Amino acid sequence: MNEHDAITEAVEAAMVRIRRRQTRGALAGNSPIPIALHRLLDAVAATDSPTVSTLAPTLGVDQPRASRLVAQAVSHGLLERVADQHDGRRAVLRLTADGQQAMTAASTGRRTAMAAAMADWTATERREFARLLARFVDTVDAPNSP
Repeated sequence: MNEHDAITEAVEAAMVRIRRRQTRGALAGNSPIPIALHRLLDAVAATDSPTVSTLAPTLGVDQPRASRLVAQAVSHGLLERVADQHDGRRAVLRLTADGQQAMTAASTGRRTAMAAAMADWTATERREFARLLARFVDTVDAPNSP
């Protein structure tokens, strides 16, 4: 195995470990909200005029599963359905005050966990890691990415 392959393998292994932590909700802290709903709230906040149909692919689930997640978030008071201003037949999803508060708490928890993980890093190391990680994610998210 050459050095490039070994580095790529090490990055892949680290990314798998991160994904497993996220799947367990380890970065969500002690929130009573299920991790799937946290992901839904993040997707709603990051999407213009989010609907169940537009969120399903973002979440990597089929439409019936997305619909159940939305119904669960609505019943928890985290999301509300509002009429689309351009098409009254469509329901657009919006965070409620409780949903926004849950997102803020989750973000604070994630940042606290990340800061603790980098506590013994120098400022230069933290900046370089942030720069390289953002570059990596931008490349992975690029339309022509493999």
